[in-house]
Amino acid sequence: MITGTTRLIAHLGYPTESFKAPMIYNPYFERDGIDAVVVPMGCKAEDYPDFLKLVFRLSNALGALVTMPHKVTTAGLVDILSPTAAIAGACNAVRRDGEGRLVGDMFDGEGFVRGVLRKGRQVAGRAALVVGAGGVGSAIAASLARAGAATLAVYDTQAASADALAGRLREHYPQQHVLTGSNDPAGFDIVVNATPLGMKAGDPLPLEVARLDPSAFVGEVVMKQEVTAFLAAAGARGCQIQVGTDMLFEQIPAYLEFFGLPSTTAEDLRSIAKLG
Repeated sequence: MITGTTRLIAHLGYPTESFKAPMIYNPYFERDGIDAVVVPMGCKAEDYPDFLKLVFRLSNALGALVTMPHKVTTAGLVDILSPTAAIAGACNAVRRDGEGRLVGDMFDGEGFVRGVLRKGRQVAGRAALVVGAGGVGSAIAASLARAGAATLAVYDTQAASADALAGRLREHYPQQHVLTGSNDPAGFDIVVNATPLGMKAGDPLPLEVARLDPSAFVGEVVMKQEVTAFLAAAGARGCQIQVGTDMLFEQIPAYLEFFGLPSTTAEDLRSIAKLG
């Protein structure tokens, strides 16, 4: 039930037809009696800078979830940007602080890291390879750095993208060893495919699976199919794997904490989500 006391979380993007967040958050809010609601709001790119500011002029606006095509634009519209969002060059969550300033953060990578940790693996002190230096790859690299990865290698077929990401990582985390130029997974404890490879049948694998250490933890961002060809091959090699949808569910508790709401576990959210 939406009432006059209900706080709104705007889900901003365009188009809205594929939005999943309302079917995950709202069943949880309803079950636990949390007086908040996620509302999809379709906003085109040309209207977005003005509209984001208007959302936060609403007295009952708690925050905003930001999705395509607005994540990069949002990073330039907020007053305070977390280091993770600054490294990613994008922002997918916004709230007001006590002084009315807009605070932006990025949780795509946090979802990935929380999944790694909850599966019993360590990030601090480990060596990680992220293949793909686009938006999601940058976010994952930033969160791995924040979690204390000792060595972080980033690779992209567009070398300039990987080099730019490495530069941002070194600026914010100068103590970490940041590498570019190779997608060879040998010797890495954590390996991530952050490219679109795997979305379509017959896509090439993002790296040479035979070079993976069997003890490595291998993750995927592609959500179109649960176990991609890359994950299947890594699993056959003996690697522990993480599917793309884990990243989605694992980041929601972080969002809830960011908005100051009672949090829960990814498993709980999966169990009550009404995704159809």
